[in-house]
Formats: sequence, C-alpha cells, structure tokens
Amino acid sequence: MLDWKICKSPKSLVLNIFRLLIFIIFIFSCVDNSSDLANYKSAKIPISTAFNIRTIHTDSGLVSSVVNSPKMLNYSNANFPYYEFPENIIITLYDKNKNLTKISSNYAISYVNTDIIDLRGDVVISTHIGDTLFTQQLYYDRGQEWLFTNLEFEYASVDKKIYGIGFNSDKTFEKIKFLEVNGYFSVDE
Repeated sequence: MLDWKICKSPKSLVLNIFRLLIFIIFIFSCVDNSSDLANYKSAKIPISTAFNIRTIHTDSGLVSSVVNSPKMLNYSNANFPYYEFPENIIITLYDKNKNLTKISSNYAISYVNTDIIDLRGDVVISTHIGDTLFTQQLYYDRGQEWLFTNLEFEYASVDKKIYGIGFNSDKTFEKIKFLEVNGYFSVDE
C-alpha cells in the first residue's frame, strides 16, 4: 500500500515517487485479453497442434484404420469441432478380411460431430485389388464407411479407365456408383 505521508527527507520522496511509478506501470500493464479469449472460443486458433501423428482406430479389437500426418491442428473448441491436417494425410482402411484401402490427400478436415472427413488436393484412393480413384476432393463418412465426391474423377482398374463427374462407393470399391461418366476406356494387356 502506498504511504502518502508528508515527505520528511529527499530519500523518502524518491521512494514514494518510485512506488507511484510502479503502481502506474502495474495499472497500465493490465491488458484486455478478451479478444484473445474470443479467438480461442471461436476457434480462430487451435487449442493444440500435434506433429508426426499416427492414430490407430480399432473396432471390436481389430484395427479398422490408421491415420498418418505430419501435422494436425485441434479445433475441438469450435462451435462445430474439427481437426485440420494442413500438410497432407494418409488414411489406411482395413476391412474384416484385413484387406487395405489407402487414401491420401494434400489437406483434410475431420469433423468430430459428423464422422465426415473432407479430403482435398490430389486425392488418391487405392484398394488391395488395384483399383484407384483420382479426384481433387472427396468425402469419407467413417460411420457409414462410404466415399463420395461430386467433382471430376478418374477411376482405373485392371481392365478399364473411367472418367466422369460424381462418384460414391463403399471403402473397398465393391459397391461403386458413377454419377456422370464422360469416358470409358478398356485397357488391353
């Protein structure tokens, strides 16, 4: 507490001025951090960042998927929580027979409340039987284990190439639906 007694010596005057300066600095150093708190609550900044992640998901004791990415941003503080993978992602999906499907893209967002992963930029899906899909954006519904896009795609299998717009399928490409086919080419071996 500041002592405002009448100064009897120059030394006490200096001491009181020093105390007053400290008090003024203290008062003005209190900064309004409400904008930082608002950014945190509105998810303009992530609550955490992880590097070189490898996440393994299991279902009934069996590995169902593995996610690898060099960087993950956690926005679970957002009104609509999500995880962002800004530097690429590789997802390996396993079926009940341990066959794998690999999905890769340059960027992805995984929405927590919907189980939807939005993959963007050079999306490539390849299955254990050699079928491959190329597109610029693809959605993967983890709950339904369903893949879909409304953009242009190229689909290649052992004996054909198909070009079109719009595609949906299960994760193993056993139940494929092409929405609009622009070209179909058989490949001779």
